[in-house]
Amino acid sequence: MTVKLAPSILSADFAHLGRQVQEAIDAGADWIHVDVMDGHFVPNLTIGPLVVKALRPLTDHVLDVHLMIEHPERLIPAFVEAGADIVTVHQEACVHLHRTVQQIKDLGARAGVALNPATPLSTLEDILPYVDLVLVMSVNPGFGGQSYIPSSTDKIARLSKMLARRGLEKQIEIEVDGGIKAANAAEVAQAGATVLVAGSAIFNQQAHVAANIAAFRQALRA
Repeated sequence: MTVKLAPSILSADFAHLGRQVQEAIDAGADWIHVDVMDGHFVPNLTIGPLVVKALRPLTDHVLDVHLMIEHPERLIPAFVEAGADIVTVHQEACVHLHRTVQQIKDLGARAGVALNPATPLSTLEDILPYVDLVLVMSVNPGFGGQSYIPSSTDKIARLSKMLARRGLEKQIEIEVDGGIKAANAAEVAQAGATVLVAGSAIFNQQAHVAANIAAFRQALRA
């Protein structure tokens, strides 16, 4: 799979959100990543379905919605109706994970499952045949701008091998979120990641969005 870049709007300027998303798309972003937090599952509160609904008319790019919330099954229909293409839920937040994944699929979206840094890959064994994406959190979720946890690279590599052993490497994306920068993008991609989520490394005041995305592309080519 070609490595995709998914800028996270968590770090964007919400006063100019539409403009910043358009800048990312014009610069070559593949997906737009939407982090949803409820203040319970993670210690932060962000956005709801109305923001996804507002973004949907702006682009036909994939809207990749990451639900860091308790009881995600209650809000999944609203996010899919708002225009989410992919909905990812946390293994740690779902008592009935298979049912929740099936709910996403039945509503017509692609389904992802996320793992926190301390959650072992073995918890995915029985759900892998049913998902389209596995999201490896390389920071503890809740806030943008955190540093990449180095042991995540080995976890990504082990997940890649797990998928290959089961013949699932072509149907399941490996997404990585947390502390991703141009400086470590190649390392993460070489470990097996096929989607890189980056927030503060793309939406920041130090350089233009297009320049930041270009730095990622150059790092991945190198």
